[in-house]
Amino acid sequence: MSAIHGFFDIQSAPCTVAPPAATHQKKSNQAPAAIELDELASGARYNGPSGSEPQTPREPWEPQTLMSPNELERSQPPSPKRDEVVGLMQSWNDPPINKWRILSCCLIYFGNGINDSVTGALIPYMEVYYRIGYAVMSLVFVGNAAGFIVTAFFTNTILHKLGRAKTLILAELIMLAAYVMLVVTPPYAAVVVAFFLLGVGMAMNLALNNVFCANLHPPTTVLGAAHGSYGVGGIVAPIVATAMVSKGILWSRFYFIGVALRILCIPFAGWAFWSYQEDNSPQALLTALERTASRQATGQEEPSKLQNLKLALKNRVTIFGALFIFAYQGAEVSISGWVISFLINYRDGDPASVGYVTAGFWGGITLGRFCLTHIATRVGESLFVIILIAASIIFQILAWQIPNVIGNAVTVGILGLLLGPVYPCAQTIFSKLMPRHVQTTAIGFIAGAGSSGGAVAPFTTGILAQAVGTFVLHPICIGLYVGMLGCWWGLPKIRKRTE
Repeated sequence: MSAIHGFFDIQSAPCTVAPPAATHQKKSNQAPAAIELDELASGARYNGPSGSEPQTPREPWEPQTLMSPNELERSQPPSPKRDEVVGLMQSWNDPPINKWRILSCCLIYFGNGINDSVTGALIPYMEVYYRIGYAVMSLVFVGNAAGFIVTAFFTNTILHKLGRAKTLILAELIMLAAYVMLVVTPPYAAVVVAFFLLGVGMAMNLALNNVFCANLHPPTTVLGAAHGSYGVGGIVAPIVATAMVSKGILWSRFYFIGVALRILCIPFAGWAFWSYQEDNSPQALLTALERTASRQATGQEEPSKLQNLKLALKNRVTIFGALFIFAYQGAEVSISGWVISFLINYRDGDPASVGYVTAGFWGGITLGRFCLTHIATRVGESLFVIILIAASIIFQILAWQIPNVIGNAVTVGILGLLLGPVYPCAQTIFSKLMPRHVQTTAIGFIAGAGSSGGAVAPFTTGILAQAVGTFVLHPICIGLYVGMLGCWWGLPKIRKRTE
């Protein structure tokens, strides 16, 4: 240690450097500028400079206070209102159970297509069996539409009370009861009642399934697949029914197929949608505190079912949408129901073979819904619908003027191809234009009130056909197409969805 100490010369000397003079902070009566405040470390109570009331940061010794919902609402950007909440849109395969749900919807639509398309093929045989004319025969369309209209006002209430799975099961049970009535070949009055029950069941499952499919990504494609399944049923039914009745089998025995399908749909739909309310409800991108703060500040509460119905009926989309589907369903069912009678009376068609023309019409609808809906997403649904309706007018005129069965069969098939994508494209547009909380009510009303066109137009065609002839089918359909164009132009423009 002494050796190391030798290297250093440590001596004590008096301190000659004076300590620095004390400094004092200058006092100023001016408040710090906003920029100076922004550079300070802010506390929980400091939310940036305010234009008129400068705030100071919280001192370390001050206790941090919790903010009430109203204070939180004032201190942050306004939280979205109920109609502005962004929903998390699910896809066709996310969650995976959606694939089975879509398959269930397709099976239900397949059965609905069989139900709607077979009537036209069976009408000539029902008229002979019951010894009735066109006007009385048209009452089955009236009964079917009455079921749609009545159910439109109660579908949303039933859905909230029973849930989606039980509501679908109820709809299928009602349709099953109607098919059992038809199978036993009851008096004609009971046939009209059975068609009323079919309208009730179809109105319920259409409203629920249309809303479900329209809110899956991609909506136009999913709806095209669902309604394409409807078209497949429309192809199968006239072929099978014509083959059966041409061999002498009683017309009512065809409805055994409907009984079997509904027995299959009941457990399938119940299983697929049983947990729908728990794991598939739309999730809002808001915290619970933000929703509470927003509702306290704006005074908004959850609307009741009656309020939802009033909101839906006040919405311009609901009114024009119902009129649009009214005209569409009227043209579709009129062609399906009366084109065979037109071919028999004006083209000397054979009843045992012209029944297949209806299958060609529904084949066109199916092909259009499976194939042309993909084009709609590229062209734009709104413009695509206008093009399809304009082309439908042209081919309806051709079906009226070409004087042979083969030419009529081809034009009717092309007409189905053009009309096929219209319904899913329209449903996609309606869903984009409506607030989510009224979609089920509004779509149910559109399906119900709109489907009354599937009774009014065929019934009117039957009444006029009784008086002047079944050629009136074509001018009636052309008038309905023009009405569709008017309703389409009356819809509001599509805005970016905020809820």
